[in-house]
Formats: sequence, structure tokens, C-alpha cells
Amino acid sequence: MRIAQVAPLFESVPPKLYGGTERVVSYLTEELVRQGHDVTLFASGDSITCANLVPICPESLRLNPLSKDQIAYHILMLEHVFAQQDNFDLIHFHIDYLHFPLSRANGIVNLTTLHGRLDLPDLVPLYRAFHDMPVTSISDSQRSPLPWINWQGTVHHGIAANHFTLYSNPGNYLAFLGRISPEKGVDQAIEIAKRFGMPLRIAAKVDRADREYFDSVIKPLLDHPLVEWIGEIGYAEKNAFLGNAFAVLFPVNWPEPFGLVMIESMACGTPVIAYPRGSVPEIMQDGVTGFIVDDVASATAALAKIPYLDRSRVRMTFEQRFTATRMANDYLAIYERLIATRKPEIFTYTAGVPVG
Repeated sequence: MRIAQVAPLFESVPPKLYGGTERVVSYLTEELVRQGHDVTLFASGDSITCANLVPICPESLRLNPLSKDQIAYHILMLEHVFAQQDNFDLIHFHIDYLHFPLSRANGIVNLTTLHGRLDLPDLVPLYRAFHDMPVTSISDSQRSPLPWINWQGTVHHGIAANHFTLYSNPGNYLAFLGRISPEKGVDQAIEIAKRFGMPLRIAAKVDRADREYFDSVIKPLLDHPLVEWIGEIGYAEKNAFLGNAFAVLFPVNWPEPFGLVMIESMACGTPVIAYPRGSVPEIMQDGVTGFIVDDVASATAALAKIPYLDRSRVRMTFEQRFTATRMANDYLAIYERLIATRKPEIFTYTAGVPVG
């Protein structure tokens, strides 16, 4: 199958440091190539892949201090994608809705994975206008704000099984991995660690939009003997950081669409303590891969039970449910169905209204 993968340009594929969507695109792309498919990746020029790379910008936009208008490069990428559309059986987009008008007008066979939150009022009129566009969710819970759009399936993320190794024995610190923002709950993680009396290591990035929140709310909380600020880390450091932890804290307070750190932790055999928001009940197996708790007090109590969990069983659950091979196979089933059943239509426009 000839497949195009269209990635966001904010990070390289895979990311050098933090970056969830681009990392998932990398795992999917490399697995599709491994299975023998002809894959073209549209991404930043510093991406590393076995697929055919079409570089849109020299380096990832977040790490380029000279980049100010990041949408400009994404529009340029769409120009490259649609110039080559006849080379592909299917184009898989990971850039939200940016391509919708062009995909509809050109009648291409396409799929969009929606990686972000959908509970935003601004999205309702847009998806009503483009209700025909085929999309996939990364968790069933992600769909709840827009249950009526053209869902083709839910494909949970997967990661390469050999990229993380099992750490059989629990370590002596708690871990928080991700980004600093109000919805990620790092303040809750700090309070949990203080109550349990175990060191907390925080490996996280701070986006420009969250700098004020970090400086005013989180930074004062770091001045505690149990709290260690590490900052943003990349893939090379993740395995040991997660694997050597006693447990990973994931006290999110928003409708988390997926939460890649949960399966990365599971791949190391490290249990997760998580709040039951968004995808968490779908991803976690309470009492097996960790514990789903409601608040700081119940999280503290659950940590006392961590030594009784079998870390090899945590890893086994990952291998059964969250590998890149399983993810790629799920997508391939959707690709094949779309290619077999969808007849591309060319739309014309009258006063901005599509007419078949």
C-alpha cells in the first residue's frame, strides 16, 4: 500500500525531546515500513525515518528560535502533499482539520487522527461543516463532545516494544513526566509525594503559554527537599527515568485524550497512579497496571499497595494492548476499508458551499 503520513511540524519525527503526536507518528511510520508498505512522511527536515521523507522546513519549529509564523509552514506542507496526491492510495493526516477543505475539494482517500481535546465550542460549527471527513479517535472518551462526526474507529496509541525494557524492581522515587500546565496536575503530584514521604522527580517541559503558570504556581512548590526538578528530557533518558521509579504519577484534571506516558510507564513495568479523567479508565487496568484514584488522599493510600503489583504483569499488559504493531494493524484495517469503499468525489463550490 502507498501511504502518506502528514505530521505536525512543531517537533521532529520522532521528537528530540517532548512530543506526543510526533512520537506516535514515528512509531506508526516505522512499523508500516517494517511491514513492507511504501510510506512517505511529510515532516520537518531533522526527522529520522526509514520512510521517504519530504522535508518541509529544515528543523522542528519549536526548537527554531527564528520561527514566528508556524502555520505558514503547515500551509506549505499541504501544497507539497496535494501536489503528490496521485502517488498515494491513502493520505493519513495528523494535523487536525487544516487539510479538510483541500481534501474534500480534491476527493482524495484520506484519514485524520484527532490527537487533541475536542470539548471546545469553536470546533462544533467546523465539524458540522466537515461532518463527512473520516476521522479516528485515540480513545473512546475523546469522542464524547462530537459523537456525531464521521468516526472510523478508535485506535489506541502504540509504541515499539523494544524501545522500553522491563525494570523488575521498584525504585525509591516517584516520577512525573510530561509538560507543565494546569490540566496535567503536577501540583497534585507534588502534594501526593509530600504526603507519602517519597522523593518526586519531575521531568517536564514548560511551553511559552504556560510560563506564567509555572513561575507563579509551580516554581514555589519546587522548593521542598522531596521535590527534584529535572526539566525536559528526551527518549534516551525516558526508559531509565520511568523504569527506575517506584510509580509514575498521572493526576490529570482534564479530559485527557490518551496520555502516552501511561503506556510508556507500563512498557517499563512501572505502575501508574492516575485520576479517572478522559482516557484513563480505558488505558489503565485498576489493580493491575496501577491504581485509578480520585484525589490526593486516595493516591497516597494506593502508593502503599504498589509493592504488591507484579511489574512483569504490567509489562505483559503493555505487550498485549499497546505495541506499535497492534496500532499499525488497526490503522491498516481502516485504510483498507476506506480504499475499498470510498469513491472519491470532486466538489465544486458555490458561495463557499460544497456541491457534489
